[in-house]
Amino acid sequence: MTDSNSRRPPAPSLVRLAAIFAAVFFVPALLSAGGCGRNDAEDAGPAESARTREGAPPSAADWLASSLAAQDNRVYVYKDYADGLNNFTQPAFISDSYKDVPAVEETAEGMGGTSGLRATVDLDFRAWGGFMFLNGILPAGATAPLAGFEEPHQGLDLSGAKRLVVHARGGGRKVFAQFYTGGLKAGTNMETRLSADSSRTITNLVELPPEWRRLEIDLGKADLRSVGNGLAFTVAARHNVDVCKILCSLRTKKDPAAVAVMLDEIYFEFEGRAPEPMFLASFASEPPGAEGSFLNPFAYLYDNALAVLALTRAGRHERARQIADAMVYAYGHDRHYHDGRLRNAYAAGRPASFPGWLSPDGREHARLPSFYDAAEKKSVEEKTAVSTSTGNLAWAMLALLEVAKNAPGRPEYLETAAGIAEFVLTLKNPEGPGFTGGYEGWEPDPARLGYLSTEHNVDLVSAFSRLFELTSDPRHEEAANSARDFVLSMYDRDAGRFYTGTLADGVTVSKGPVPLDVNTWAILALKGDFPDGEKVLAFVESNMRVGGGYDFDADKDGVWLEGTAQAALAYKELGRDEKYREILAYLESVALPDGSLTAADRDGVTTGFTVGGSDSPWLYFRRRHLGATAWLAFAQAGYNPL
Repeated sequence: MTDSNSRRPPAPSLVRLAAIFAAVFFVPALLSAGGCGRNDAEDAGPAESARTREGAPPSAADWLASSLAAQDNRVYVYKDYADGLNNFTQPAFISDSYKDVPAVEETAEGMGGTSGLRATVDLDFRAWGGFMFLNGILPAGATAPLAGFEEPHQGLDLSGAKRLVVHARGGGRKVFAQFYTGGLKAGTNMETRLSADSSRTITNLVELPPEWRRLEIDLGKADLRSVGNGLAFTVAARHNVDVCKILCSLRTKKDPAAVAVMLDEIYFEFEGRAPEPMFLASFASEPPGAEGSFLNPFAYLYDNALAVLALTRAGRHERARQIADAMVYAYGHDRHYHDGRLRNAYAAGRPASFPGWLSPDGREHARLPSFYDAAEKKSVEEKTAVSTSTGNLAWAMLALLEVAKNAPGRPEYLETAAGIAEFVLTLKNPEGPGFTGGYEGWEPDPARLGYLSTEHNVDLVSAFSRLFELTSDPRHEEAANSARDFVLSMYDRDAGRFYTGTLADGVTVSKGPVPLDVNTWAILALKGDFPDGEKVLAFVESNMRVGGGYDFDADKDGVWLEGTAQAALAYKELGRDEKYREILAYLESVALPDGSLTAADRDGVTTGFTVGGSDSPWLYFRRRHLGATAWLAFAQAGYNPL
């Protein structure tokens, strides 16, 4: 059986493909830095204020806000493997000899155990060599980005950056190198090349010990209106002659003379820039080859909508608007669709494509997460990410409507929510109540999904009800009632549980695995319209309780922490405050020191579902998760987002 709750991440079998998709070691992402010049604690809500007193541990809302604030004054050249915050994603070798051109290794160990870069230059037969890390270009209709040497292109506008920070070391020995930013020229004729960069700033010769060293390149007088080369380094045989002599005297054909430069945490640093639109990554970054490294650049729409709601509840309105603005941008800048839909996932970081990275019809567009397949010589996207699921659209509507309430004079939030609703209305079940699952696959001809998901329709009950409150459009009230009728039709009164939904025919009820969230969300969304809440929670207790938390399904193989927070709020909704506090205490006991929460209490927690159409099981891991953290924020605030 396939899972109709397609907001969840791809299965590990897909994750293992990451080893293939490694030719472009940074998944493209553009983060605009910005310093807000303010203290977010000033507008913290009452629930959060109690937890931010001196000596109290950070709240989940604190972590959400700090994740955005951490990027205010930085634009990364490289942050981590396949990280959505990486900007200059195209490595280009430069040298006096292009024999045996090396590649940048992305599997090296970085600072603090994270992933870093290793760039090796063989100085046995060349006088000098190095690498430039470029923004690159993606011409309209191209399937793979280009470094940008052949034609001029627009670089990033980094005006106002004070310095470029580089963390570097010699690979196992002392190395002497020079670093610079900018200076990229384009064109086929070396003598008449046009400048793609507005200036160049270069260091003196730098000594890199075997230990990590922080370097700063002062950019105070640089013209940074167009930066195509984020960072370059060169090493010369004459500066590393002692190293070369030793290697050359001992080497064999399998051990050429070489100088290695290790790099990590490279970023342009600003002061006082305003926060800009941004999507947050759904999962903590994993190193190359790890089970979950495929997901590093993914910013799921559902997770980001939850973050908007949690930040709004905590009074962090400016932070909430950063994500909401990214949604508004994505709504108006899809590379193909103009009908109101959003995708299930976007690339983490700033939503806009790189300068010079164009859609097939030559436009700037919202970035989607991808990897580069060296064998196929094209970018590869994950099917679920590019698809559109109805439940995710409902959560985006809820997030935008909450932001709209706190943003007078900003009509775009309500307008975008209403536009998404128009698309959802096209998914109305023609044979009865409820809405179908959405679309799956790539443009221009994605497959329309025939199943009806109980979870999706639960989400729509709340989304259309709130939209009706603001628009008074009778179609929105009718849509909320239709979704409610379908949800109630999926309730098994004898068993005290809600079923997942229908199969692909839109009629046959799926009685397979019964997810925890379908049952707890129904309580949260239906409220007084549903009298059997206690009976449903009795079913949950009997079939899904694991220690202090709850499993995703009934096999009790681990704790699904996101769902456990949902269960806490369901108890609170029914007035069971003691039980709510008990579950909340458990969640806070397993939260990470920074206030965030992992998706599960162990690796490999099953859901009972497979990834759409495959035999791969859908699993959760003990990996920090944006969605789980947002639900913890709801639980800490005692807030029902539905």
